[in-house]
Amino acid sequence: MSQKGSIPSRERRIKRVCVRYGLHLMTAQKPDKRVLAHGGYMLRDAETMTIVLGDQGYLFSADLDEVEAYLETLA
Repeated sequence: MSQKGSIPSRERRIKRVCVRYGLHLMTAQKPDKRVLAHGGYMLRDAETMTIVLGDQGYLFSADLDEVEAYLETLA
């Protein structure tokens, strides 16, 4: 099985991209049932400490696909 698509490797790759844009990828440390069903990630601006993605409805509401899509809009 290829490790390229595994969740930890995707997270590391996304974190490297986030640094280029001055963002932090945050993960839910104690996920509740909403986060477990969908999501688990937020993006935070490193300078202002404001959440730019993943706080719609509940905290850590973004999944990795949504985070990647957001980062692609910044490119």
